[in-house]
Amino acid sequence: MKKNKQAENYLDRIPKRKTGIDWTEKDGIVTLNIENKGVFNKIAQKLFKKPKISYIHLDEFGSFVWKISDGGEDITALGERVKEKFAEKAEPLYPRLAKYFQILDSYGFVEWVNTENNK
Repeated sequence: MKKNKQAENYLDRIPKRKTGIDWTEKDGIVTLNIENKGVFNKIAQKLFKKPKISYIHLDEFGSFVWKISDGGEDITALGERVKEKFAEKAEPLYPRLAKYFQILDSYGFVEWVNTENNK
């Protein structure tokens, strides 16, 4: 089972913005509005004056990728669209995209479309 996960090409994965994440866009820049829920967050809000909602501002590159991550294309195809828009500014393109999606995944901001059903 572990070998199958290692054999999978990360760039073939199909990302989709997670349902229920509130986000806004202003002047082409996306801001994720993440509600801090849970017992520990409630305690931190009371004791340490932590905010109920965290605002995560994406840069121009991240905002563009966020908007086109609708579950219709794999990371490689998204990379082609990024390359068309940003040209050399996007380089190193695929390592950067892979890291971006790893970070989004680690925070639970994206989900992965089942690629077996799409082939």
